[in-house]
Amino acid sequence: MGQESLIYSFVARGTVVLAEFTEFTGNFPAIAAQCLQRLPSSNNKFTYNCDHHTFNFLVEDGYAYCVVAKESVGKHISFTFLDRIKTDFKKRYGGGKASTAVAKSLNKEFGPLIKEQMQYTIDHADEIDKLLKVKAQVSQVKSIMLENIDKAVDRGENLTILTNKAEELRDSVGQ
Repeated sequence: MGQESLIYSFVARGTVVLAEFTEFTGNFPAIAAQCLQRLPSSNNKFTYNCDHHTFNFLVEDGYAYCVVAKESVGKHISFTFLDRIKTDFKKRYGGGKASTAVAKSLNKEFGPLIKEQMQYTIDHADEIDKLLKVKAQVSQVKSIMLENIDKAVDRGENLTILTNKAEELRDSVGQ
């Protein structure tokens, strides 16, 4: 994954961008701001495609985390990045400064952290991919195991019913 794969990122409270970072010039901030105006306020993940780029949003508890990426960057990579940004942001500002901060007032403090996380994600994209694949496999194995446990419990219940019926039959014959 190249340096230019993650292009622009911000954290916003509602529609107010509190911190942002990019090393590139372009209309990404304007397009992302337009998308932000249209986002539903419900907690969710959203992706918009525009000019071979994805505008990925993670919305949670009144805050929106956004990253603009080249279309070639998998959504899972973008959302892993956004999860990391969200965790950093909540750790640093949760329940405090972020709720009253004015537009772009957290740039100086949080902008470098966004840059750092972008670089980390770019540098570790292959490992993130592998980790996400392993997590998916574990999840699949877990659901198969739960299914098998359910079947075993059902069989166990059926055996209990059969055993009870057999005992009832034996008791009625023995009388």
